[in-house]
Amino acid sequence: MRLSVRLAVRLSGWWVLACCLALPALAQELKTKNVVLIVLDGLRWQEVFTGADPLLISNEKAGGSWTALPKLKSQFWSDEVHARRRILMPFLWETVATHGQLFGNRRLGSQAVVTNPFWISYPGYNEITTGVADRRIRTNEFGVNPNTTVFEWLNDLPDYHDQVEIVGNWASFHDIFNEPRSHLLIRSGETLLDPSATLPAARQLRELYETTTRLEDEDPMDSFVHLVLRDRLMEHHPRVLFVGYGDIDNWAHLGRYDALLQTVQHADAFIKDLWEQMQAIPQYRDQTTFIITTDHGRGSGPLLWREHGVKEPGSENIWIAVMGPDTPALGERTHIAPVTQGQIAATVAAVLGRDFRRFKPKAAPPLPIFKAP
Repeated sequence: MRLSVRLAVRLSGWWVLACCLALPALAQELKTKNVVLIVLDGLRWQEVFTGADPLLISNEKAGGSWTALPKLKSQFWSDEVHARRRILMPFLWETVATHGQLFGNRRLGSQAVVTNPFWISYPGYNEITTGVADRRIRTNEFGVNPNTTVFEWLNDLPDYHDQVEIVGNWASFHDIFNEPRSHLLIRSGETLLDPSATLPAARQLRELYETTTRLEDEDPMDSFVHLVLRDRLMEHHPRVLFVGYGDIDNWAHLGRYDALLQTVQHADAFIKDLWEQMQAIPQYRDQTTFIITTDHGRGSGPLLWREHGVKEPGSENIWIAVMGPDTPALGERTHIAPVTQGQIAATVAAVLGRDFRRFKPKAAPPLPIFKAP
């Protein structure tokens, strides 16, 4: 009996050792060597999966549009839902949906939700990047994030040190990613543009930034973010990249549905441009995974679509898209268990063959993207 027990223990020990030794091999089997997380701030699942909202594009008062409705409809409307969403986000539906996976179309039994109880930006970005909803973070003015993000964790690993970058328009990214502690390279808000840059194009971009009226405080518009992003990609070739586009949320708060639709279409074009640029670089070609999502949803109807938070039901509903060499092309996921915003952090690590939950056990598990059901 004792011999059997000792043998079982030995065999179990060898099995554990074999599994541990197999982990690097498993990581080597993954083709992804680079990962990009893109957040389109405040973009509702309704626009992603059904295109322009029939109420808001047809009702001048509800939509708050300055563009004449016939012209707006000629740009964004189709009676057929699939055509309508392709008009709004052609890259998402012609490329990402064809080669990747999408979660969050509630009409098809796919739910993607936030787990923080506040349904606003800072709590959402914390949940996206740390894998855990933190009830202490209840406002957008929280300050420096005490939690370690998956980006900081990856940057501390030898394989990714100084190859992790944060680019976005919201100045609060400096706090969300805890710049003083993480030492991540963060370009956002007033620091989006390099003040020491001397090239003529950089000087012109800074002049435009200083003379352009911004929608919110010091935050540059998405077009500035994208130009800086392209330059940094060419110069530094980061392996792990966070991109934050924020104009969609700003136009929604201002009640301008026409500007929101145009900005969504521009954001889709930015993502396409980024993907094509990376596929043209050997380091990235066929070795890069894109994860695209939003930090929160919004309300519905003629008024609540403009806002988000606990007073606007539906703000907890989001969407997530993933495309990369290790993601089976399953398109829209239907009739599956709900997924959460918190699962994104571990997914960023998992596509690189890393286990974020070994560092942070309370983090949500990766999204179910790797195997066909």
